Amino acid sequence: MAAGIFEPFIMKCPYCGNQEDKVIDSRSIKGGEAIRRRRECLKCGNRFTSYEEIDEVVRMVVKKDGRREPFDRAKIRGGLLKAVEKREIPIDRIERIVHDIEAEVFRDRAEVPTRDIGELVMHILHELDEVAYVRFASVYRQFSDITEFMNELKTMLGKPGKAPDLPDSKPRREDSE
Repeated sequence: MAAGIFEPFIMKCPYCGNQEDKVIDSRSIKGGEAIRRRRECLKCGNRFTSYEEIDEVVRMVVKKDGRREPFDRAKIRGGLLKAVEKREIPIDRIERIVHDIEAEVFRDRAEVPTRDIGELVMHILHELDEVAYVRFASVYRQFSDITEFMNELKTMLGKPGKAPDLPDSKPRREDSE
């Protein structure tokens, strides 16, 4: 067998060392997180118990400065909740988004740059709600002044180089004569 490839696991009888047995009972334990199996050795007839558990994959995020830390879905949920505050986005939709983001970024890897997560959140918010998108983008992209904010609005509106037509902040008073 080639180096680096695991050989199939073979259960040995703890009494005689024989590698052939039959499973006589299987039960889910730990809320479905593990399986308890009762086995019978085909050579000596003794019974023994084995346990199987899934090794949890530790999902890590790589920060901008290179530090690594465990993935925390609560951080995504918190950012989304701040972005959609006072918007008509149901909480179950936020939970689905968090789940979808986690599934997407960790689909084929156990470590992901925070940049990938942030860009995916922005893409989803852009499709979901423009106000939430701008709120999130202003924090995520760390806008330092109104010019950066306006440039993002121009890009979002698909009019690069042209300021969006925004109403004056003060209502105009017309002279009545």
